[in-house]
Amino acid sequence: MKSWKSKVWAVMLSAVFPLGLVYWQTSLFTCLLLGIWVAAVLAFSFVYNRRQYEEELRIQENTLQQAANRTLNHHRHDWMNDLQVLYGYIQLGKPDKSVQCVERIKERIALDSRIAKLGVPSLVFYLQSFRTFRSSLELDIQVEEGLQLEDKLSPGTGSELTSVIMQTVRAYQYSGITAHGDTRKLELSFSQEGRDILISFRGEGEQGNPELLQGQIYNIVQGKIMKAEQVQPAKGYVELRLPLEM
Repeated sequence: MKSWKSKVWAVMLSAVFPLGLVYWQTSLFTCLLLGIWVAAVLAFSFVYNRRQYEEELRIQENTLQQAANRTLNHHRHDWMNDLQVLYGYIQLGKPDKSVQCVERIKERIALDSRIAKLGVPSLVFYLQSFRTFRSSLELDIQVEEGLQLEDKLSPGTGSELTSVIMQTVRAYQYSGITAHGDTRKLELSFSQEGRDILISFRGEGEQGNPELLQGQIYNIVQGKIMKAEQVQPAKGYVELRLPLEM
């Protein structure tokens, strides 16, 4: 990005040459040369910036498509594993295990449905795709039945909420103490309390530096519409309150 911006600036600064000619020798020719040069510079800058913008959009679209494909493949792999386990229990004639497996599948389907009904596209995509990331942190997501945010938050607030949640999860990811190769769990729950949306983060295991984690979270929400509350700092239990915009 810096390279193409440098090229644009270099072309714009090239107008100094005809401007100097006008300054040292003002004539119809030098004024005409300056006008043509400036027009050419502006046209070049417009076309070049537009092409770079389209290229950046293409890269972003390609990145999004890759993330979506990775998420779909991961979910398909999970469903295939569940079906294989269920089929194995059926073949072995274990009805109790089969029922338990079906119940687990139903719970996952219900959770995916509740996440989708949150109605904030960026947040739904992040929550649904988090399992596809190679991370030392496992998200245990809980969503209150019937909770919908689509008609209660503006698009800007929804994007801000997603950004805050992503940054907070990242803060938890790098704040805990765990053995090499182990995976920690973070319980992330969404619920409504009065006219507030309550987002709770409950970390599992020992937090390396609770005070540092607290400072990071307060910095994340600084200047945002939501507020952070430390419920049990030593245990990594934090709540975010987001007022509804209904």
